[in-house]
Amino acid sequence: MRRTRVGIREAKVHLSRYLKLVQKGEEVVITDHGRPVGKIVPIGCRDLPLTERIDRLVERGIMEPLSGERMAHIPPPIPVPRGAAQAILQEDRDA
Repeated sequence: MRRTRVGIREAKVHLSRYLKLVQKGEEVVITDHGRPVGKIVPIGCRDLPLTERIDRLVERGIMEPLSGERMAHIPPPIPVPRGAAQAILQEDRDA
């Protein structure tokens, strides 16, 4: 991960510029007279809602959004008893 160092005053004046770097995956270290005092880091993918993670995969060309005819071929969800999915996930994690 690339890291950029910037002073507090510069960060305040050009915050949007540094946030764009963070959106691209960079880390921005904020310094006070050359001494690091904080950093701005990208949000980890696991911290994002599912829809946002999917949008990112579509943007990167890893996934394609479903539309039109392909959307009609998606089977309906399988109903499961309440709590069963969590129990299965926990069992898988414990294994």
